[in-house]
This record gives sequence, structure tokens and C-alpha cells, in this order.
Amino acid sequence: MGDVLMDMVPALILVALIWAVSTALKPRDTGISDAERYQLELAIRAQAHYASQVKAATAARARVEAATRPSQNEQQHSQQADHARDALRARAISGPGVGMHGYQAQVLPGGQLNPQFALQLQSMARSGQKLQAIKMLRQATHSDLLTAKNYVDRL
Repeated sequence: MGDVLMDMVPALILVALIWAVSTALKPRDTGISDAERYQLELAIRAQAHYASQVKAATAARARVEAATRPSQNEQQHSQQADHARDALRARAISGPGVGMHGYQAQVLPGGQLNPQFALQLQSMARSGQKLQAIKMLRQATHSDLLTAKNYVDRL
């Protein structure tokens, strides 16, 4: 048994030496550290969160635009139709010739006011005769009181 032990000890020492050399020469883990891995995961999560926020904001903006634009378009169309209807009434009443106050027709094709009539309204409004200007505008264009008042107030 002593011979076996004498043969085994150098073999065990040789195996231990080979193991020590192999672990010493083994390449080290060149990967990233735990802190770097955490920072990378945090950056990835932040980027995903930002992308989801942008997506949610874009969807919210689309919902708001979808909710407001049709009503604005409908309002514009109704205003244009009202103006066209008022222009047709004014043309039918004043006719193609001279209007109510000795001027050419106060409403031109396309619903625009005659420039001379608009200047007369402006001078009346600035001289303190707003009520008379509103009354003349309503008679010429057959518009409602609020529309005529708003127009004269803007002069």
C-alpha cells in the first residue's frame, strides 16, 4: 500500500498543478459588469417608455383632431352657406342696379360688401353712429343682429 501511495501522490500533485495552470491561463470574463448591465437595462427601459409616451401623445392628438376638425368644417360650411344665402337675398332685393341708399348693390358676387358701402359703415362706426351702421348693414345684407353687430364692432 505504501507503493501505491508513493505513486499516487506525484500523480495528484501533477493533476493539481495542471488544474492551477489551466485556471490561471483561462481567459477572464470580458463581459460587462453588473453596474454596466443595470445601466444598459435602465437605458433600454427608458427608451421603451419614451416611445410609448410618444405613441400615446400621437394617439391623443389624433383623437382631438378627429373630434374638433369635423365640427370646424361643418361650422365653416354652414357659415359659407349662410353668407351665400344672404348674398342671394341681397341681390334679389336690390337687383342688379342701384341699391337702397343710392349706391351700387352693397353685396358683391361672392358675398363681399361693396367697398364704398364698407367705407361708409366704417366712418359711421368711428363717428359714434354704430346703431345706424348696424341697421344699414342689416337692411343691405339681411343678416341677423349679432352678425351685423360683430361686423361693425370689428370696423
